[in-house]
Amino acid sequence: MSKSRKTRDKEQQASKGRRGRKSSIEIATPPYGGSPVPLEPIDGVRWRIPKKGLMRVDGVIYAGKDLLPDLREDRCLEQVANVATLPGIVGESLAMPDIHWGYGFPIGGVAAFDEEEGVVSPGGVGYDINCGVRLLVSDLPADDPSVNIRKLTQALYEAIPAGVGSKRKDLRISAGELDQVMQQGVGWAAKNGFAEAHDAEHIEEGGCLPNADPSSVSSRARLRGRGQLGTLGSGNHFAEIGMVDTIYQREAARAFGLKERQITLMIHSGSRGLGHQVCTDSLQEMLRAVERYEIPLVDRQLCCSPITSSEAKRYLGAMAAAANYAFVNRQVMTHWARQVFKRLYGASLITVYDVCHNIAKFERHLVDGVSRRLLVHRKGATRALSRGHEDLPAAYRDAGQPVIIPGDMGRYSFVLRGAQASERTFASACHGAGRLLSRSEAKRRFASEDVAGRLACRGIVVIGASRATVIEEVPEAYKDVARVVDAVQEGGLADKVARIRPIGCVKG
Repeated sequence: MSKSRKTRDKEQQASKGRRGRKSSIEIATPPYGGSPVPLEPIDGVRWRIPKKGLMRVDGVIYAGKDLLPDLREDRCLEQVANVATLPGIVGESLAMPDIHWGYGFPIGGVAAFDEEEGVVSPGGVGYDINCGVRLLVSDLPADDPSVNIRKLTQALYEAIPAGVGSKRKDLRISAGELDQVMQQGVGWAAKNGFAEAHDAEHIEEGGCLPNADPSSVSSRARLRGRGQLGTLGSGNHFAEIGMVDTIYQREAARAFGLKERQITLMIHSGSRGLGHQVCTDSLQEMLRAVERYEIPLVDRQLCCSPITSSEAKRYLGAMAAAANYAFVNRQVMTHWARQVFKRLYGASLITVYDVCHNIAKFERHLVDGVSRRLLVHRKGATRALSRGHEDLPAAYRDAGQPVIIPGDMGRYSFVLRGAQASERTFASACHGAGRLLSRSEAKRRFASEDVAGRLACRGIVVIGASRATVIEEVPEAYKDVARVVDAVQEGGLADKVARIRPIGCVKG
């Protein structure tokens, strides 16, 4: 990637007099700092935040009217406006209906940047690089009398390590193998017997980002990642057994391999400690870069660097390496889940699709009718390619990309397909329900409640690494994902294909 002349000049100027100098970033006034952020209606589900102050573009929120009160309870709308101040942003600063406050960018935020004049911001990806979700379908019907969901959930809990610092003792990789994981992604898993032939084709980017640079990953990040391959981790990560209870579009469902009463498995996890450390390391370098390149900031958490700079190249290389690690992480858990289904019931698991939630990737999109190469940041958002797109696997070319939207462990999740209007959002849709309550607030409100027992009475088996984790993930901590999905469909970003009801859940 060549550097623009403007960037090279600034690098040379910075190197002359600023080495070793302590960072002293000046923070500009946020566009709507301290005052309510206005929302002007565009249509039934789109709302505009008009340009103000340092904003270079408008903000656009996708949300039904019933979701608006939830959005105003934290500072996520202000963050949408703040993102709009970053150099080189193209189109609008976007937010999906599951938006809530995050580090720098809101969770549910999408922003695209010109490859020459734009920036990359670690806050636009987040700490859990390539946190994502994989959907698998089994050939096992839910009404098979031999199926014991409690036994199946317990077996998955024993096979897939969950919780803070979780490790699986029988998977050891050397430092050299870790480099291969970060460089080759799911290709490494295939070579080592952890993947089936169809898996890579049904994973975003084929399960490997091509610009990964393991040499940009710190020794601390490597140390954190080596023992955590094939583990869920904690927080909102899960392995969830579901049952398809509603089909909305039979043709698309058939293409995805979905049918009523079918048992499914969703695996939601990311790059674990390795990705977290990559983000931590990069934030420090980006804070220095902001001063070096004289980038005006309205929030330190939006620290960034020009895409053409050496700092951006290092971050993007390390981020891609962490993303490939995450692809392999979900692939190895898929392998162990397959062993469980095979051993207990002689059943198979086929990958429907695996999508990224937290990523920055170069993609081509139409902007004012012109195809442009942009760096698209998706933080808590899912790619949603419409039918006919050249990046879709052949099996989904006529149907559109599967868009997997997990809900909470007590209600339902949805499978959608990318729709044509997703071009407005750089082929993006929501990634989940979105939190209503913080983890601390959920624990405060439900500390005395037997959450797992309550769900068991509704036929949902929940096994968590700790009681505290299960309480943090109580269904009431989340928005009703059906309302979120309705806004996505009404906005033309993705269309409902099927609904899945949870029947067993392993929580990290």
